Amino acid sequence: MTLVDPSLPDPLPHEPGVAEPADGAPVPPEPAGRLSAVRLLATNPVTVTAAVVLVVVVVLAVLGRWIAPYGENEVDVVNALQPPSGAHWFGTDELGRDVLSRVVLATGVSLQVALVSVAFAFVVGVTVGIVSGFTRGWLDTVLMRLVDVMFAFPVLLLALAIVAVLGPGLLTTMLAIGVVYTPIFARVARASTLSVAVEPYVQASRTMGTPSWFTLGRHVLPNISGPLIVQTSLSLAFAILSEAALSFLGLGVQPPSPSWGRMLSEAQGFLGQAWWMSVFPGLAIFVTALAFNLLGDGMRDVLDPKQRTVIEARRKR
Repeated sequence: MTLVDPSLPDPLPHEPGVAEPADGAPVPPEPAGRLSAVRLLATNPVTVTAAVVLVVVVVLAVLGRWIAPYGENEVDVVNALQPPSGAHWFGTDELGRDVLSRVVLATGVSLQVALVSVAFAFVVGVTVGIVSGFTRGWLDTVLMRLVDVMFAFPVLLLALAIVAVLGPGLLTTMLAIGVVYTPIFARVARASTLSVAVEPYVQASRTMGTPSWFTLGRHVLPNISGPLIVQTSLSLAFAILSEAALSFLGLGVQPPSPSWGRMLSEAQGFLGQAWWMSVFPGLAIFVTALAFNLLGDGMRDVLDPKQRTVIEARRKR
């Protein structure tokens, strides 16, 4: 029988879910998991800078109507082709419209196209990829041959073909970009599913007769989320470039809605006398696409176990 000294303080209550220490040995702390990944991202100044830039872009997209000093189609012919000044920070275009206001308001359009098109590609591509990699057999062969056919076309050429058939416009642009990026997500999801499907926990789930849809959602999809997150970030950058290219050719977002690509197209005839008409929309495309790419690179380094081990080893030094 063990005697307890009443003068000693009561022991701390055991926290549920925490292992009891054995023989008085301290229990090692649990790994931080996702929190440690966020902290590791925060140590990379390039990734942090890219994230801050994207936050600014999102704020401009959401609050652009209140931030822009003028309307996107507010014409002032008297002040046409004015250089940057206190009244117009980015100058004016051939119709006297404020370039700063049009760049700010075009942010929402470009970001909307990128988000909707990549979301469409993500849902369709990931569904095709995990079903193909999990079931294998004839279904895998059929789906992957269709993906190969789509990969045979250059991205911009396939998008142009879709827009030419359906007609230019905002919805058509989002659909075209979403379709051309679907095969990329399908390939990434299938490759990751093939490696996860042979894991013991997935095999045990299938042996127990668990429905395939539950196994995919509970075991496969969470374990392939890392490559998919990185691919999403990179695809957002390319979606913005694709939207700008389609709008530059007159097949994307149509007037009167402002678009960075459309602004570049309109500035072609004024490169010699109004450089600001092309420089500022071009910088907006460059900075936004670069920020998405840098954020994707930083996330890839953290989510990839090998790269993460290298980064943590460097930090310890």
